[in-house]
Amino acid sequence: MNFFLETCKVIGLSLYYLLESLVFLVVPKRKKNVSGEIVLITGAGSGIGRLLSLKFASLGATVVLWDINQEGLKETSRLARESGAERVHCYLCDCSKRQDIYRAADQVKKEVGDVTILVNNAGIVTGKRFIYSPDPLVEKTMEVNITAHFWTYKAFLPAMIASNHGHLVSIASSAGLIGVNSLSDYCASKFAAVGFAESVDFEMRALGKTGIKTTIVCPYIINTGMFNGCGTKWPNLLPTLDPEYVAEKIMTAIRREQEILMIPRSVYFFTALKNMLPVKITVLFVEYLGIINLMDTFKGRKKKE
Repeated sequence: MNFFLETCKVIGLSLYYLLESLVFLVVPKRKKNVSGEIVLITGAGSGIGRLLSLKFASLGATVVLWDINQEGLKETSRLARESGAERVHCYLCDCSKRQDIYRAADQVKKEVGDVTILVNNAGIVTGKRFIYSPDPLVEKTMEVNITAHFWTYKAFLPAMIASNHGHLVSIASSAGLIGVNSLSDYCASKFAAVGFAESVDFEMRALGKTGIKTTIVCPYIINTGMFNGCGTKWPNLLPTLDPEYVAEKIMTAIRREQEILMIPRSVYFFTALKNMLPVKITVLFVEYLGIINLMDTFKGRKKKE
């Protein structure tokens, strides 16, 4: 009898949640107020990290900027203050080093307070076939792109649990949903980032900590310089994304407490196909979309001389 009742409950709730999702497509959720929140953003010295920092600052949040690049931090801080932000705090932090993360986290807690919105954005890419990827670069990719998430969660999640208030944001990648030629270490780190964030989200639900939200972001290539040289075969299906557009989408997803964001929308469709269809069809689509040769022209960011 319990099996029958619980099955009916699951079916009923599933239909309700599907209807709810359809309603929110027409009438979007109200955006939550982030004024007064303490927002920590890793990799804030450039790219999407900088844009998110400026957007949070303009909405009245206290922004805490982490980056390994001091000049980049100074520039982001300057831009934030020019836009009227008063509560901007900068910290040099090497996200590939656990002890450096803990050191910077302790400083933040003493000097600013408990972080309520954590944005794990810092990331790097090797961009070589696995067999030619130098061991130190493979290790660094894993340390920055996923292991750092463990340590930032360890540092800031306890306070969120204690107050049952917080938001965990993981800037992952569409490469965390499907493997890509010549991105083996990057894909591994991004698959891990998606799985880790999802797992901790379930932990919070199991603990009844409904006030702690999770947003996982999986964009295609963003025109920030990280993937310089990489083009796209069919721009109408998988366009190279404008950073400002992506940052605005991320902000909307965070403020509407959206659990997962894939950009562009076609990624939802291709991910669903991958999970439902035979592998040979997935390979067919990967070839059709040009993803299999995506990294052939990869150059990456130019190194400063």
